[in-house]
Amino acid sequence: MASGAVAPPAPPLTGARRGFGGRGVLHRQRLAATPMHAVHYFHAKSVSSLRKDEPVVSANGGKEEMVADSINVARKASLPGLSSSLSNRTTVTPTPLHLAEPSDLRFNRLRPSVEESDCKYKRYFGRYVAQEAIMDEEYWIAAWLRAENHYEDQSGDRYVESFKRKYASQEFHALKKRCGKQFGEKYTCFVAVKNDDLTRTVLNSVVGTLDLCVRHPLHGEKYPVEPGNSPFYSRIYQPDQPKFAYLTNVCVAKYARRQGIASNMLLLAIDAARLDGAETIYIHVHKDNLPAQRLYDHIGFKMVDMDGARQSSDLRLLSFSKH
Repeated sequence: MASGAVAPPAPPLTGARRGFGGRGVLHRQRLAATPMHAVHYFHAKSVSSLRKDEPVVSANGGKEEMVADSINVARKASLPGLSSSLSNRTTVTPTPLHLAEPSDLRFNRLRPSVEESDCKYKRYFGRYVAQEAIMDEEYWIAAWLRAENHYEDQSGDRYVESFKRKYASQEFHALKKRCGKQFGEKYTCFVAVKNDDLTRTVLNSVVGTLDLCVRHPLHGEKYPVEPGNSPFYSRIYQPDQPKFAYLTNVCVAKYARRQGIASNMLLLAIDAARLDGAETIYIHVHKDNLPAQRLYDHIGFKMVDMDGARQSSDLRLLSFSKH
């Protein structure tokens, strides 16, 4: 959850520079300011529907919120060091590279009211509400937040936007598949969304996410293993052993941090895990991530004594027990 400095955009052109033969090159500079790959971050339909600034009108007091022009956002997204999620007004994310599977993903879908959403789990706090993700747009923005968190320390890389887009596309499809598979393992994606009277799209509402998995231990498994480092276990569950829960992919948009979003999502996930029969909830934390360690300690997570079990030198396993 480290914060990074944002490089200011280049100042606007004030006049044409004289080139060979006395000709101005202002037009050439303007073309160069808009890389063609930046425009491809949006479907043609999305670009045409967001060509102009769209007013989003509030239901209380007549306040208005302007959604940035999609082409301008695409131009900014192509500049090294500038992330589209850093704005404290709206978040505009690129579309997936390809939709390999059927999807109901619509980037102009308006957010339903909290009362209208068909969610089993909800937790209200401040100007937000934590709830389970049920729409494709919520899954996509959750995947995008994870991509930005994954590449947060590489904002100066000229290809970082392409890397994030590929990462988010893969995570989007994998996340939907995990949450749709309920045999033996129950996966739930939780998101934190803005809870106010403004009319927003779903994409501009989600500010945080995490995953919860509840299951019985596998044969030969004592503790949950680190993400991406699973040893070969027989895919046979031990139903005679108590269920446990595992939390992962905890991340919050930069502009929305330090507002209790992560802690309230964690508390909601813990309640959901208990309702699903989990006796112990586990989570991994990096040994150098002191803010996350303080957060988990405040909630009640404790360091697990691995009893000689193999674990990474960088990650620490924490547990929360309902006893």
